[in-house]
Amino acid sequence: MTDPLPPTRRNRASLTYKLRYAAQNPDKIRAHLSRMSRDLKFRVASRDHVAYYRAVMKSDTARNPESAVGSRSHERWLALGRMQFDYLLEHGLKPDDRMLEIGCGNLRAGWRFIDHLETGNYYGIDISPDILLAAQQTLVRQGLRDKMPHLALVEDLKLRFLPSGHFTVVHAHSVFSHSPLGVIDECLANVGRVLAPGGFFDFTFDRTEGAEHHVLREDFYYRTETLTRLAERHGFTARFMDDWEALPHGQSKIRVTRPEPEDPARP
Repeated sequence: MTDPLPPTRRNRASLTYKLRYAAQNPDKIRAHLSRMSRDLKFRVASRDHVAYYRAVMKSDTARNPESAVGSRSHERWLALGRMQFDYLLEHGLKPDDRMLEIGCGNLRAGWRFIDHLETGNYYGIDISPDILLAAQQTLVRQGLRDKMPHLALVEDLKLRFLPSGHFTVVHAHSVFSHSPLGVIDECLANVGRVLAPGGFFDFTFDRTEGAEHHVLREDFYYRTETLTRLAERHGFTARFMDDWEALPHGQSKIRVTRPEPEDPARP
């Protein structure tokens, strides 16, 4: 009894999907019930989605920091980090870029960015103090302390403490896939301020071609046009990155840029 729909047409929140999935994966029923119980507990105790997801990350990181950022094994953690790094390298990342990584986690890709960039040019932020402690361990393990990366804990994505027009590259991998639309809107509204003229912001998301939905407030599925239109409302030009789709990762990617201001001296 296989699902007749392609992945981007599946509604993982529907009862039909849940029953079919349970029938095909009976060994995963207990884990899902545990997630449902955790969801209720955290939802009651949390004032907003950021507080809710911070609790999720605390719980997941306590078990395994690498699985907390979506890696089933250390080998997969390395492979996904390498995939992100290689893609940005092929799409314009230079050593003199000033990079902001939103949701840097335990530096799955971040340690490679830090190694590639000039000293002090990497700034990673995350809502989880627990995963940032794991990020410090990654820095030590990879011998990157002398590259002087910045790691900061945040409570929202307003980016108020960061300088305007500073970052030439902003990167968010597997952040919007865990965010309701209001959080994404907040992020796009404020990235525009810290992004340097001519810079770009790459983000991944869980794509659906059907009804937009979420699963236990941890996984959110959006249509491409929803996010491109939202970006355009904030003055960005948005482009779906087709070549990312060919890589072995379950999320899609959009790049947004803001047109450089015209030079008044140019004829």
